[in-house]
Amino acid sequence: MTPMPRPRRRIQGRSLLKASFAAVCCAVLGLAWGSANAWAQDAGDGAPAGSITHQMYLDMKLGKLNIHGDNAVIDALVLQRDIPISYDYISTLMRTPNAFGEGPACIVCHSSNDPAKSYRGLDLSTCEGILRGATEKPARPIIQAGDPHASLLVRMVRNNRMPLGVPFFEPVDSDAILKIKDWINAGAKNDEDFAKTVLPLFTDPNAFGAETACVECHKSFRDPPSFNELNLTSYEAIMTGAFSKTRGKVGKPGVPVVIPFNAEDSPLYQRLTKNRMPPGVDPGSPNDHPNTLLLMRWVEQGAWCK
Repeated sequence: MTPMPRPRRRIQGRSLLKASFAAVCCAVLGLAWGSANAWAQDAGDGAPAGSITHQMYLDMKLGKLNIHGDNAVIDALVLQRDIPISYDYISTLMRTPNAFGEGPACIVCHSSNDPAKSYRGLDLSTCEGILRGATEKPARPIIQAGDPHASLLVRMVRNNRMPLGVPFFEPVDSDAILKIKDWINAGAKNDEDFAKTVLPLFTDPNAFGAETACVECHKSFRDPPSFNELNLTSYEAIMTGAFSKTRGKVGKPGVPVVIPFNAEDSPLYQRLTKNRMPPGVDPGSPNDHPNTLLLMRWVEQGAWCK
C-alpha cells in the first residue's frame, strides 16, 4: 500500500507561522536580511577582520550568500557561523504562539512543576524548569545537553505521532502498541516472540492506525527514502537506531529507538503514543522550521541558562 499523502498545510496557518517567526526572529536577533545587507555594506572593510560582520561582508562581495526564505537566512547568518544561541531566545519561543507550528505558546500548557496545574508537571517558563523536565511520574528529563536528537523536547516539536495522520486522541493502549511496550519492557530480545509477534507489526498497514505500514517510510538507513535514517525491517536494523549514517560520519552511533526494559523512554514506543506539539499542529508542517533549528543549536551548544 502506498504511503498516505501529507495533509495540505492550511494557508492561514502557514501565514500565522511565518508571521510568528518573523516577529520572534526580528525581535530577538534584531536583524532582518534586508537590513543586514545594508548594514554589512556600510560596515565594509572597516569591520575588524576577525568579526562575523566582516566575514559576512566578504561572503557577500564574493557572492557566497545566496539566500531565499527564512530557513536559508538562519542557516547562512547563524548556524553556519556558529553564533551562540542565548536562553533569552529560547524563552521567547516558549512564550510565542505558532513558534513551532500553528498552535498555542508552549507555556499555556506547561508553566509549572505542579502536575495539578501543568501537563506532566513540566515547566517551560524558566530555564531551570526546562532542564528539570517532566516531574509527574514517570519523571524524565527533556533535554540532553549537547545532543538535540536525543532530547525529548526537540523530538516533541519535530516528530509527528506515527503513523502519519493518526488522530490526536487515538488510543495508546491498542493490542499492537501494548505488544511493542511489553517486548521492550521484557528486554527487547531477538527471540521467537519478537519474530512472530513484534516484527510483523511493522509491515502491517493496519497495526497502528492510519492504514500505513511503518516500513513504507522506514526501510533503509538512507534519508531519503527512509525518514530519519530509521530502518524497521529487522531486529539488527531496529537496534541500530535513527540517524546512524549521519552520526556515523562524526564517530557517533545511531540514536537508540529502543531502550531495553524501558518502554517509556524508548523513542519507538514514544512515537506510537506521543503527539507532536503544539496540540493540533498540522502534521504536514515542516520539522525543520527555523525556530526548531535554533532550539536544536541551543541544545547542541550545551543548553546554557544564559
